[in-house]
Amino acid sequence: MNLNLIKSQIEGSISTKQALLSDAQLISLIDEVATVVVAAYKSGNKTLLAGNGGSAADAQHIAGEFVSRFYFDRPGLASIALTTDTSVLTAIGNDYGYEKLFSRQVQAQGKPGDIFIGISTSGNSPNVIKALETCKEMGIISIGLTGEKGGAMADLCDYCIKVPSNETPRIQEVHILIGHIICCIVEEEIFAEYKPKK
Repeated sequence: MNLNLIKSQIEGSISTKQALLSDAQLISLIDEVATVVVAAYKSGNKTLLAGNGGSAADAQHIAGEFVSRFYFDRPGLASIALTTDTSVLTAIGNDYGYEKLFSRQVQAQGKPGDIFIGISTSGNSPNVIKALETCKEMGIISIGLTGEKGGAMADLCDYCIKVPSNETPRIQEVHILIGHIICCIVEEEIFAEYKPKK
């Protein structure tokens, strides 16, 4: 029987989210980041997202919420997960190396005023760091989702949201929560007229 293990995993997830909930500064930062994303979309820009492993899945998940829908039907929003095109990924990996996997795509797909969301539990993923450096060169707004240490990303991002945990599963669970919160705010702010009346 694994009942105690199951309960401890649930408790760990709740505890991390409770730490986020009680951190007024982090809550305020999430609000600020969502406002920046709303402004970018209202100006006709897009979001680019990237990460590795579970963070790649989170990047794709959040892009899907923007392009398709979150709570209600409305027009899609331009969003690209830089983790999905195997021909592009293998071409860049083969020709330039894995570290340039995302920076090359940011250079090709991004423009000033766009948003790049880099996701890394450690904050030290070399290919995300390279992408953040490219963002600085191009005038692309950068948002980082990391663990509480922030890693090298903390000094490279325009906005770095550090989840209050050092455990990868807990960090990832809160990353997707934060992604959902941002999607929710963007949808409410931009498409209020599409929201079904209660």
